[in-house]
Amino acid sequence: MRWIIFVLGFWCLTTGATAQDRAAVEKQFQSWLQETVWPRARAKGVSRRTMQQAFDGVTLNWKLPDLVPPGQPTKTPKDQKQAEFGSPGRYFSAGSVQGATSVGRQMARRHAATLSRVEAETGVPARIILAIWGRESGYGQVPIRHNAFQVLGTKGFMSTRADYFTKELIAALQIAEAGDAPPGVMKSSWAGALGQPQFMPSNFLTYATDGNADGNADIWTSAEDTIASIGNYLAKHGWQTGRDWGFEVTVPDSISCALEGPDQGRPIRDWNGMGIERVSGKPFPNHELSGEGYLMMPAGRNGPAFVVTPNFYVLKEYNKSDLYALFVGHVGDRIQYGVGDFSGRWGRIDAMYRSDIAAMQRRLEQQGHDVGGADGLPGFKTRRSIGRWQLANDLSPTCFPNARLKTALTR
Repeated sequence: MRWIIFVLGFWCLTTGATAQDRAAVEKQFQSWLQETVWPRARAKGVSRRTMQQAFDGVTLNWKLPDLVPPGQPTKTPKDQKQAEFGSPGRYFSAGSVQGATSVGRQMARRHAATLSRVEAETGVPARIILAIWGRESGYGQVPIRHNAFQVLGTKGFMSTRADYFTKELIAALQIAEAGDAPPGVMKSSWAGALGQPQFMPSNFLTYATDGNADGNADIWTSAEDTIASIGNYLAKHGWQTGRDWGFEVTVPDSISCALEGPDQGRPIRDWNGMGIERVSGKPFPNHELSGEGYLMMPAGRNGPAFVVTPNFYVLKEYNKSDLYALFVGHVGDRIQYGVGDFSGRWGRIDAMYRSDIAAMQRRLEQQGHDVGGADGLPGFKTRRSIGRWQLANDLSPTCFPNARLKTALTR
């Protein structure tokens, strides 16, 4: 009898029968590499030698998350918690924020000339580039240990996003063929992201840049190339020169948290006219008043609030998380301006499972709300749908899931 236990997204080996089963899957993997991957790689100019070198001795990595071996049904871990469900504030722990800030200031001094040049060329502020660099790889100090071909091969062969990772595997082979990676095994994260800026291989092919004029875009060992590549990525995704990323604000109770979202923008002067003000007490900069701004409340009424600019959503092109973009903007401000913690406090939020959020989302969808998909993630569409449902049911809108709301929605 086969016993495969799925715990927090990881497949664990438990019996001798499973070992035999895995051996068969390994053979299927090798066949897949030759019959599916190799023809596609060859069509992109990859040589047989590069293919052989990339997969010499490579076997499946069964410890990666979200794997679906052949013949096994796709499963969703119902008992997996995510930090955001306990409190988004955990994303902004004192250690991670202060560490990224203090080292970022050192890097700002060390690489001042490169940062200044890249900012002039791309329009992306040095502080934003630094904050991304710090978040992605600790300014190049976090070891990157995984074999990119093993990770991408495993995920391309048997993950919940197999097509996506197969395309990224082909892109990684193209990088190897061009000789753009340092000698030896190409290193990546557990998700297949490469180098200090953590570019997926397709993004490397499109956005990696030679920042030190040595003829290579080495995002693994070159700080100059890393800085230039991050700046190029943000510029190509529409960073608006001269505009900030956003401002922490106070939102009067008379303004609904359901007004959140990039599709409900209005000139910042209009938000200001409605009573929204900066927590610093300073007026919004004059050059920002006519620009479009968007209400962003990552914890609904249970945390800090912000009016963000289109540049905030450019940061989300790097990572789709609201909290990621907020972390980058905040750390960048701390690096350059020396600002302190957010003025708004992260309130108590019920710890919930992802499956709980998904159940609420499905119920809201049944009632005609657009929650952005029942994925168990409380993004802005889910948050404002909760607020609209609360308003329709004569409840004070909080725009964030909680245990009582789950009971009311799913009973």
